Amino acid sequence: GLGHAVSPRLAPASRVDSARQKPREAWEYLARCLPGSHSLLRLRNLSTGRQDPRRFAVLLPAAPMLCRGSLRRATRFGRLTFHRAYGDGTDARARFLKPLDARHSDGWDILNNPLWNKGTAFTWAERERLRLRGLLPAQVRTIEEQVSNFVTQLSAMDDQPLMQNLMLQDLQARNETLYHRVLVDHVEKMAPLVYTPTVGAACQHFSSRYQRSRGMFFTPEDAGEMGVMMRNWPRSETQVVVVTDGSRILGLGDLGANGMGIPIGKLALYCAVGGIAPHRVLPVMLDFGTNNESLLRDPLYRGYRQPRVTGDRYYALVDEFVRAVFSRFPNVLLQWEDFSSDKASNLLAKYRENYLCFNDDIQGTGATVLAGVLGALRLQRRPPEDIRSLRVAVVGAGSAGIGVAQALHMAMQQAGLSAKAAYSNFYILDQDGLQSKARFSSLTEEQMAFARADLPDGMALEEVVEQAKPHLVLGLSGKRGTISEAAIRKMAAAVERPIVMPLSNPTSSCEITPEEAYEWSDGRAIVATGSPFEPVALPDRSHKT
Repeated sequence: GLGHAVSPRLAPASRVDSARQKPREAWEYLARCLPGSHSLLRLRNLSTGRQDPRRFAVLLPAAPMLCRGSLRRATRFGRLTFHRAYGDGTDARARFLKPLDARHSDGWDILNNPLWNKGTAFTWAERERLRLRGLLPAQVRTIEEQVSNFVTQLSAMDDQPLMQNLMLQDLQARNETLYHRVLVDHVEKMAPLVYTPTVGAACQHFSSRYQRSRGMFFTPEDAGEMGVMMRNWPRSETQVVVVTDGSRILGLGDLGANGMGIPIGKLALYCAVGGIAPHRVLPVMLDFGTNNESLLRDPLYRGYRQPRVTGDRYYALVDEFVRAVFSRFPNVLLQWEDFSSDKASNLLAKYRENYLCFNDDIQGTGATVLAGVLGALRLQRRPPEDIRSLRVAVVGAGSAGIGVAQALHMAMQQAGLSAKAAYSNFYILDQDGLQSKARFSSLTEEQMAFARADLPDGMALEEVVEQAKPHLVLGLSGKRGTISEAAIRKMAAAVERPIVMPLSNPTSSCEITPEEAYEWSDGRAIVATGSPFEPVALPDRSHKT
C-alpha cells in the first residue's frame, strides 16, 4: 500500500550464491524482494561477496548489463533511484528515497491523515501496534475489496461525471492510499474524471464545493514573504511542483483561484501513472487576482478578489516565487500550467536556462502532437522524413498553438529543411483570421516568426485551405465550430487523407467532433482529438476510434 511500511523479504542464500553462475537472474530475483519500505536491508555484493550494511542502500554488481536492465526492473519493485553506472568494471550505486516518516503518529492522527489512512484495511496487528483498536469497525477489508466497493459506487453515477469527480476528491481528502490504488487499477476510467474533460467543470465549481486545503496559494499580499511561506509546506522533499495563475484554464479562460483544480488533477495522474509518491508533489496557485467579473461578484469565490496584477509587478511576484521554490527544494521540477498566452512564453524563456522547468501547454502539447503527426504519416505509408513537406494550418495562436507549431517546425528542420523553408509550411490563424506580417505591431516575437508575407492578413480558414491546400489542420482555439464544414470539405477535395486534430478541451470546446470530421471527409480523414470521444460508426458499418 502507498505510504505504509512493509518488511522486505530477502532472497534465500542459495539463490544469492547461484549469482556467480547466473548474476542477471539472481539480481532480478533480489529486486523483486525489495518493496518500498522502512526496513533495514542487508544485501550481498555479488562481485565481492561482501555484505552492504547501509540503510536503504544496495551495492550493485559491476556488469554493465546489470546497471541498466536490472536497475529498471528494480525501480518498479523497490522504488530505487539510479545514480550512475560505469562501463569500466567499477560499481554502480542505487539508493532508496527517504520514506514518509510516521513514527510519531498513531491512533486518531493516522486516521485523520489521508497519506496514512487506509480505512478498514488496517490488520488486527496494525490496529494494536498503532493504537487503532476501538477506532474502526471490527471487519477488516483489504484494499482490493475497498477498491471494488468504491468503483461500484462510482459506476452508479456514470451519467454525472462532475459528481464522480467530487467523489474522487472526497476520497483523496480522507484516504490517499485507496484513492491512488483506484487510479492505478482503473486508470482508463478514472483519468477523464480526474483530469480532462471533467476537470474543467470541477474548476468552475471549485469555490462552491471547496472541501479541504491542498497545495499552496500565493497572493500579491505575500510579496517579500514567499521564501518564509515555503517553509510552511510540511514535506521535507518535493520532486514536482505544478503551478498555474488561473489565467487561461483549458478553453474556459480566466478562472482565477478556481484553476487550482488543474495542478491537483495533473499531479494525481503523475502519481498514478508516473509513480511519483503522493507526498512528494506540490500543487501551487499564484492567485494574483482575476479579470473575470462574475467571479469578482461571486460571494462564494475563494480567491484574491482584485483585478489581475500585470506588468513588472506581476513578473516580480513570479520571480520571487521561483526563487522561493528552488531555495526550499533545489532539485525540484517546476511545471508551468495554463498561463495566458501573453505570459507563458516569456516565463518559459526567462527561467528554462537556469532552473529545471517546462511549460506543458507549449512543450508538452507540442511533443504529443508531433508524435500524433508522425503516427498519421505512418498510417499514410509515408516515412517520418515526409514531415518536411507537410503544409499545416493552426487554428489558434495562443501559447499552445505556437508551441505546437514550434515543435513541428523543429522536426521539419531535423528532417532536412532550413528554418526559413520550414516556417513557410505554416499558416497561423487567430480570432481575426490569418496572421500576416502586416500585424507586426500586435504580434509576439514567436507569432511573427510564423506570420505570412505572401498572403493577405485576416484570411478565413476556408480561404487559406483553398489557396494553401494544407495536409494538416490543428485546432487549438478553445472554441467550438472554428473548424468549419466548408474547410474540411475543401481539404478532402485537395488531399487524399487529410489530418484533422481538434485538440481543445474540455469536450464542449473542441473545434470539431470526430464524427463531423469523418462525415465531411467521406471517412478519409485521420482524426486525433485532445478530449475523449466515443467511437464513430461510418455508413459502411466500419468503425473509427
